[in-house]
Amino acid sequence: MIISRTPFRISFFGGGTDYPAWYEKNGGAVLSTTIDKYCYISCRYLPPFFEHKTRIVWSKLESVKNHNDIEHPAVRGILASMNINDGVEIHHDGDLPARSGVGSSSSFTVGLINALSALQGRMLTKKQLALEAIKTEQEILKENVGSQDQVASAFGGFNKIEFGGPEKIKVDPITITSPKLRSLENHLMFFFTGLSRTASEIAAEQVENTRNQSKDKELKQMHHMVDQSVDILNNGNLEDFGRLLNESWQIKRALASNITNSKIDEIYEAARSAGALGGKISGAGGGGFMLFFVKPENQPQVREKLKNLLHVPIRFENAGSQIIFYGPTQTA
Repeated sequence: MIISRTPFRISFFGGGTDYPAWYEKNGGAVLSTTIDKYCYISCRYLPPFFEHKTRIVWSKLESVKNHNDIEHPAVRGILASMNINDGVEIHHDGDLPARSGVGSSSSFTVGLINALSALQGRMLTKKQLALEAIKTEQEILKENVGSQDQVASAFGGFNKIEFGGPEKIKVDPITITSPKLRSLENHLMFFFTGLSRTASEIAAEQVENTRNQSKDKELKQMHHMVDQSVDILNNGNLEDFGRLLNESWQIKRALASNITNSKIDEIYEAARSAGALGGKISGAGGGGFMLFFVKPENQPQVREKLKNLLHVPIRFENAGSQIIFYGPTQTA
């Protein structure tokens, strides 16, 4: 039995510049952190005593005799790309709901590749793991996804991540004092809107707008805000980080028509009226979680204003995807 634990992430700045259609020509960057909420994947070779060959437990239960019959696209694609033909059993559990803007799909992909590699007796570096997950989602599954989620969940930590060029990805940890890091954490509030969506579908329009260069000005601004935010963290007033989040959200919401909607706008304005300096929808948009930057003394008012939403306390984490249990077994 192998068990992997892979964190979810929140992105602060630069989202949208991590799509290949943009960064392969212009370069891209994001500021993001992984959080103490995780995707767990357990897997083992399945003993040959059952009618089915492979069993997959996610939001559905699949028992199949042929890997080509697996409904879950990522599981089917990863098993094929890793040349795993023996029967396996795979279980998925998550601390947060799927399709909620925390990079859950990529955490699943990263966690499954990590676990199955361990099952094969291989240990990937964090960079190998991230690049393999990017290849799986963008080239094998043909999804409209960027490259930040796979890197964040593989590496873990609070990082500036750059995309493009010969290295493809570059991860620079944010080096600020522990008191300032704790202060940043204490200014963040995370709420679940109750709206779920599929990131690939939400991002399709944004990717098309990127390809036809209709949003070049906005994406360049968002790219620049990554360095602005790092400068604030190093040299500025932390409240300016929240105000920059608000500026970034006003740009992001214009990248495509489905990033926001009337309910998201209503939630955002309610939080702002109660004292939030800034915020954003997490992930591609359309629903899921919303992140707000709120001074600690104003947080009770924001919590009261958004009392119909689930407030989820979060902390940053640094480990990235890990194998937390390793008990190898022989193939069937």
